[in-house]
Amino acid sequence: MTPFPVEQLLSSGSLAVLFCTVLMALVWLLHLPLKNAAVVDVAWPLGILGAAMIYLGQGTAALEKRVLLGAMVTLWALRLSLYLLVARVWGKPEEGRYVKLREEFGTNAATRFFVFYQLQAASCVVLALPMFFAAHAPREGLSTWEKSVAGLFLLSMCGEWMADRQLSQFKDNAANHGKVCREGLWAWSRHPNYFFEWMIWMSFALYGFPYPWAILGLVAPALIYYFVNFVTGIPPTEAQALRSKGEAYRAYQQEVSAFFPLPPKAQAAKEE
Repeated sequence: MTPFPVEQLLSSGSLAVLFCTVLMALVWLLHLPLKNAAVVDVAWPLGILGAAMIYLGQGTAALEKRVLLGAMVTLWALRLSLYLLVARVWGKPEEGRYVKLREEFGTNAATRFFVFYQLQAASCVVLALPMFFAAHAPREGLSTWEKSVAGLFLLSMCGEWMADRQLSQFKDNAANHGKVCREGLWAWSRHPNYFFEWMIWMSFALYGFPYPWAILGLVAPALIYYFVNFVTGIPPTEAQALRSKGEAYRAYQQEVSAFFPLPPKAQAAKEE
């Protein structure tokens, strides 16, 4: 079996840790005058991009293989970061989940947000690992496999863009204020943007296959799935939706799949 690239991981990993730690410290300083903790969401994709570029830059795989994956990560990171900047930070009040965190942190909010931001830095280093393993795959040149995975990535990017676009157009219509978006992809999944984001991470993890150690890169989509479905994604998002939309959103939960796109159920039968 191909030896595990321990020395390369220690070398690249140390640089990635330094980059992400400094980045998030600077973003933490920025959030103080802005009084908007959501700037960490804008920086998070850029942290992953920086770590990925360090991994790919020090990799030993064929240059074209690393360049294609680098282009994929760059496209993903810049699109997501720009979208989050416009949707959550630029001219926007602090998002509800961060307001709630600020209330929970109390007088120690600044210090605890620093720790929170550094945890985001650590996540960037770990989540970029699929790019490390792909960068050290011994196979030369681009194969049909990498090209197919790049196709999956592009389809997933289009799906996420479409989901974000549909939600944005729905919210921009003043007549929809207080209503639940059930249009397009949102009729099949309550969080199609999260689903396609997860598919993007699956493409990153699959890119390095069948290099034996690339299987460890599956930790990234596994963590994305866990946090989206059980920690920082769906739970707080839906809790806020229930507070703001009440029974309309509760009905939506009963009728539409939370994550995986599935045919919508018929409207829930009224209780007998």
